[in-house]
Amino acid sequence: MMTEKPYFLPAVSLGICLLIGLALLGSLLGTALLDMKQLERSVTVKGLSEHEYEADIVIWPIQFTEADNDLNRLYQRMESGTRKVRDFLTDKAIADSEITINAPAITDKSAQQYGGARPDFRYTASQTVTVYSENIAAVRQAMSDMAELGKQGLVLTGNNYMAQSEYLFTRLNEIKPQMIEEATRNAREVAEKFAEDSNSNLGKIKQASQGQFSIYARDNNNPHIKKVRVVSTIEYYLSD
Repeated sequence: MMTEKPYFLPAVSLGICLLIGLALLGSLLGTALLDMKQLERSVTVKGLSEHEYEADIVIWPIQFTEADNDLNRLYQRMESGTRKVRDFLTDKAIADSEITINAPAITDKSAQQYGGARPDFRYTASQTVTVYSENIAAVRQAMSDMAELGKQGLVLTGNNYMAQSEYLFTRLNEIKPQMIEEATRNAREVAEKFAEDSNSNLGKIKQASQGQFSIYARDNNNPHIKKVRVVSTIEYYLSD
């Protein structure tokens, strides 16, 4: 009499194989996750580049005022004052093409008066002569000699915000590559030091962001000297 072979043995074998396969797969996945975790280790550092440069353009408004009760005479005095300013500037090696003369601003005080004491002068006028020049040295020398205009009878207004000089630095695109390279190099030096102290190896850049360039005067006494600054933020991979 023949004995039938049980049919459940292949199913049991298949189940055991599946369990072993799943266990191996789990082990491999666990190792892969650990490796990925290792790759996720990183350090974020900042690199600085900072330099001083001289401004290449100066905008210098020269403003003076006059007052009179006769309007025609006031205009004549304004024209005379404007000629004095122009002659002063050209004597200081400032080109005529760098000088702009605005129309005078006239105020009729009697039209603005609503009672009270009558002003000494009915009309007041202010005139602005603007210098826009790349000759920084010549303009700064003229600024230091402004007393010459005062001695000629001109009443200069230097406290008005409209009469404040301004220095511009326009060569930023020329120096950007050099400064970005320097900031990146400084960031890597910091990251290498961190990796060394933590017994790690510095890897490739994970991500990087370049900060905005800032330009400002070095100090209040030297507004023509500009300090240019940029900070780059870089994240590096770390490995054992």
